[in-house]
Amino acid sequence: MEKVHYDVGDIVRMKKAHPCGSHEWKITRTGMDFGLKCQGCGHFVMLPRPKFEKMVRGIVQKAEKSE
Repeated sequence: MEKVHYDVGDIVRMKKAHPCGSHEWKITRTGMDFGLKCQGCGHFVMLPRPKFEKMVRGIVQKAEKSE
């Protein structure tokens, strides 16, 4: 199984919905912890990498590359 590479700016879909009803989160920070911002209400959370990788379903939209 190949590791998925996540970048700052990617929008990911999580298994469980946020209380506001949104499943989509924007990645604001990567590393040992992931910073995520809810696309529904703007709430910010930090998750440890193992928990994030377990809860993520997939990438909805990749970050735009700037040259």
